[in-house]
Amino acid sequence: MSIEDQEAQEDELLALTSIYSEDEFKRTDAAPGGEVQFSLELPLDFVISIKYNSATNSSADNFEDTVSFLPPIVLNFELPPGYPSTTPPNFTLSCKWLSPAQLTLLCQHLDDLWEENRGYVVLFAWIQFLKEETLDYLNIKSPYEIDLCSDGLQSWIQSEKTCADGVLLDKRAIQDVQSVPALVKCILDFNEAQQKKAFDSKLYLCNICFMEKLGSECTHFKDCQHVYCNSCLKDYFEIQIKDGQVHALNCPELKCTSVATPAQVKDLVGEQLFRHYDRLLLQSSLDLMVDVVYCPRPSCQLPVMQEPDGKMGICSVCQYAFCVYCKKTFHGLSPCIVTAARLAELIKEYLAADWKKKKELTKIYGQLKKSIEEIKSKEWLGENSKPCPSCKAPIEKLAGCNRMNCIECKQNFCWLCLKVLPLENPYDHFGNGCRM
Repeated sequence: MSIEDQEAQEDELLALTSIYSEDEFKRTDAAPGGEVQFSLELPLDFVISIKYNSATNSSADNFEDTVSFLPPIVLNFELPPGYPSTTPPNFTLSCKWLSPAQLTLLCQHLDDLWEENRGYVVLFAWIQFLKEETLDYLNIKSPYEIDLCSDGLQSWIQSEKTCADGVLLDKRAIQDVQSVPALVKCILDFNEAQQKKAFDSKLYLCNICFMEKLGSECTHFKDCQHVYCNSCLKDYFEIQIKDGQVHALNCPELKCTSVATPAQVKDLVGEQLFRHYDRLLLQSSLDLMVDVVYCPRPSCQLPVMQEPDGKMGICSVCQYAFCVYCKKTFHGLSPCIVTAARLAELIKEYLAADWKKKKELTKIYGQLKKSIEEIKSKEWLGENSKPCPSCKAPIEKLAGCNRMNCIECKQNFCWLCLKVLPLENPYDHFGNGCRM
């Protein structure tokens, strides 16, 4: 190698190191060369689809989505002794979402750029072309259908192949994809990671504390695109959880119904409070299920699924078999003390008794007090509340208009006809028959 070529190679590699980040350019130590990988800047709302080009094509292999980022194009190169005076760099070009034919066209253009600049360093020109002109050069527009090689990776690397357009595929062009599911996962994971990286690096105004903070210190609600700082959102969620409002962990924006994901809640409130939140969420869901009763043993109290019209519950943990009405050990065909007529008598007797008599009745009839309280509670709810048409939670109307908002699921509905109301313009319903 001539001294001039050696100096030119060293100067070019040093220039690339200073221009590109460590994520984009990595220099190899063993020989003059390196690896460059970069993502292309895609148009807004860029739609991609995958239709596997195979005789065994099935709907499970097809995929379509809108992305902001696609996996990088990777240029691996090695500088031979005669570069740049007489010999071009040796290289391979790989990408997961460009077909071998498309990559071959890019390889040919890189060769053309070398011919135009023979005797001069060319790597920067190659990289700029790939970064800025690939989409236009290959006429890639949204929606873009990714073409996969049906013969597999190794088969066409080891022997020359010709694509449908009659172009001889270049062995330097590599579409490193093993399967459709693997490609879909790679695209979605990369797009999500890059979106998170872009979000973390920008400043956002929190509408609670009105301070600008980096995205890395904020939480983003994907459905509504609202952003709040973690500190404010942490305090908000902790108050909601401690008050038992586990269905209200939504975006703080007025009238916004976007809900935080469990992962977001866990990151904000910590492991201990999240376990409490998870337990309350499960409890509230079970309470709304009419076919769930609880094991009456004080040391257990776990939920038990009740068979339709069944009178017996069996705890799957402690194996206790009990009557779902009186909560005592299951008594088979023997009459239950909690029949409608007998219960009415017991309630009347219990309510009129002094504390000694109440204690005696409770001792005789076991879960009588709890059963009476449950029956009375159900009677009161039946007389003073109506079920939410969405989640069936009992709702009491104290005052105001007939537009109700469920505290559990946040659904708007009409108190008079129990019709679900739209989030936008819910009061239009009352102009069409129902009174305010």
